[in-house]
Amino acid sequence: MKMNLGQPPRIPTQFARTALGLQTMEEPHSRPLSLCRVNTKSILISRAHMLVHAIALIVLVRYRASLFFTEMNPADRPPALAWLLISLAELMLSFSWLLNQAYRWRPVTRAAFPERLPEDGELPPIDVFVCTADPDREPTVEVMSTVISAMALDYPPEKVHVYLSDDGGSPLTLHGMREAYDFARWWLPFCKKFEIKTRCPKAYFMDDEEEEDGDGVDVRSSDEYDSEKRKVKEKYELFKARVNGYKARCRGDSSLRSRDHPSTVELIRGSSADEVVQADQQDMPLLVYVAREKRPSHHHHFKAGALNALLRVSGVTSNSPYVLVLDCDMYCNDPSSARQAMCFHLDPKLSPSLSFVQFPQRFHNISENDIYDSKMRSYFWTSLCGMDGLKGPGLSGTGFYIKRESLNGKSITNSIGTDAMDLRKLFGDSKEFIKYLQQNDQPSKSIIHGNSAAFRKEVEFLASCEYESGTKWGQEVGFLYQSVAEDYFTGFTLHCKGWTSVYYSPSRPQFVGTSTTNLNDLLIQGTRWSSGLAEVGFSGFCPLIYGSLRMPILQSMCYAELAFFPLYCLPLCIFATVPQICLLNGVAIYPKVSSTYSMVFSLVFVSSLWKHLYEVVTSGHSVQTFVNEQRMWMIRSVTSHVYGTMDAILKQLGMRKASFLPTNKAADDQQSKRYEMGLFDFQTSVMFLAPMATAVTLNVASFVGGITRALVLGGWDKLLMQMVLVLFVTVMSYPVIEGMVLRTDKGRVPRSATLVSTVISSALLYLSSCFLGY
Repeated sequence: MKMNLGQPPRIPTQFARTALGLQTMEEPHSRPLSLCRVNTKSILISRAHMLVHAIALIVLVRYRASLFFTEMNPADRPPALAWLLISLAELMLSFSWLLNQAYRWRPVTRAAFPERLPEDGELPPIDVFVCTADPDREPTVEVMSTVISAMALDYPPEKVHVYLSDDGGSPLTLHGMREAYDFARWWLPFCKKFEIKTRCPKAYFMDDEEEEDGDGVDVRSSDEYDSEKRKVKEKYELFKARVNGYKARCRGDSSLRSRDHPSTVELIRGSSADEVVQADQQDMPLLVYVAREKRPSHHHHFKAGALNALLRVSGVTSNSPYVLVLDCDMYCNDPSSARQAMCFHLDPKLSPSLSFVQFPQRFHNISENDIYDSKMRSYFWTSLCGMDGLKGPGLSGTGFYIKRESLNGKSITNSIGTDAMDLRKLFGDSKEFIKYLQQNDQPSKSIIHGNSAAFRKEVEFLASCEYESGTKWGQEVGFLYQSVAEDYFTGFTLHCKGWTSVYYSPSRPQFVGTSTTNLNDLLIQGTRWSSGLAEVGFSGFCPLIYGSLRMPILQSMCYAELAFFPLYCLPLCIFATVPQICLLNGVAIYPKVSSTYSMVFSLVFVSSLWKHLYEVVTSGHSVQTFVNEQRMWMIRSVTSHVYGTMDAILKQLGMRKASFLPTNKAADDQQSKRYEMGLFDFQTSVMFLAPMATAVTLNVASFVGGITRALVLGGWDKLLMQMVLVLFVTVMSYPVIEGMVLRTDKGRVPRSATLVSTVISSALLYLSSCFLGY
């Protein structure tokens, strides 16, 4: 579906009428389920900035190139290598800036009207996939809270089927599922009766927030509500005690984290018969536990492999046309998300080509300061809104409703065919799976609830290691294996096949989870993401080549910006060393302050910072958020982006296999306290500490040395711009300086890392001085 990017579409009058709260005489079926609004003000500001900034960049390119074609006094000519490196860094940043402007070309926002959906009996079924891997890093009680919140979606219960993928094959997780089902028998009727909005039990009882019913009446005024809440809370405490008690009894059991186990699939019916059950079996969503087979001799393809196993198992169990994918810590914060997603999936104008509806990720554990930029504002508030105005956002790993059909390998113009042999080559040897795939229908309820031996054998076969051998799973079918960033690569290929997507960010967060709030996990996670993105950029699926031939150029630029984002490490490492070394040796690599070119350099620098600050403030965030984003961009660029890029290159050369480690969701108390206080916690590997500490040491030494040199020998006019750049980097690096020099707590930069950085910085300065002849 092509869009006219130059002319924003007209918004129907109904949108304005609805926004103003006016009534309409139109029949419900004639009114749209969703509407799209172009952010005209943002477009005008962004395009004006693009024009000015682009002209300034062209002038700077001319200035850098002029050195190689202009006769100069040898004494005034800067070293060619330093000039070349700075020119290269500026060109790379300019190219990245150009790609980044695609997000800002046509940002949009959307509205959905769930009240206009058809009756419940006409709504399509939904499968919910939740993934977990390690009961230590991902506490079982919290995982079960996510599962229960999915079971409690405001959707016909007979049309909701919840699957949990347990990649650890842990008895603790299976036991937790049974206990969760028992508790859900009490929790679901309670939520439905009192129209509870927060349906994750952990979040509900922790926040103890005010709840209102559908008529806006405070339900706390009801004695019945108080009584029911006390009863349900007792059941919740009993549920937690049973799960934690089982964990305590099994402490030290290696089977809790097994990476060598057969496939296990169980339709959950609870762990025990409660004295009084609050919900009839028919009013409960289907709950299924899946532990796919894992063997050391087989590559398991991480989360993408787990999701593909769920696609197959659910294909012969419920085979719903739509799938909600959730991380185990990303609970459903608003029960209406399914209905809101269906407003887009069932919209006749969008539905034929619509693959998925992506909701933003929001996090409950982020401090007000957010020192690590854990909420990823730039991505969820800017980038995805911009992609939505083109062909749609990419997948973000969790919180999306995807059409099952789009994962079956077909493009928007070509079907997958009906030949049995061809289907077996694509999907494997399961006749049952292919039968339901062809019929596009749900399996018989008697087969599912009967849980017969034949059914168990079939689903365990579908979840086995060998099933994918000789098929196209992970290559053309399902979630793709090309990259450990399976969400990015899968979304990219879907758009290449002609599918579209939607980004919807309502006022109440639909999904809320746990973000990374310590530096060690943040940099490990960043390294993994950088590696996954870069390996796509370096492969035959490079968005600028493969993508530009299959999608609009602006959409391919968005995907290219993400794929090449880790390459910020190259210009940032240059800017963290070359100007500093040159400053210390009195070498000018920027024009004199009295030169016209200095104004252009200043314009580019200030323009970039102003535009970033404008986007931060207009998205509802503070100046401190702007500082944190600048700071973490620098830290990531000299650490996780460097290692992620190196890792991707080694993988492309066949010298290293992909690795994956789940982010730790079990917080350390001391680290959490430091995070809440706004203090960086530098308890991480020297591999991460050494580069950032070296860059800071080099900047401080160069700034002090450069000021001293200018005071003694003069030369302020030609060195002032370098001083400003080095000062900016030093100010942004204050937490690292504080950790190296001022702090004495456990979270400071270890003295060994400070010593290593001092030695490396001294070596760099000595070698550069010898090279420059000073």
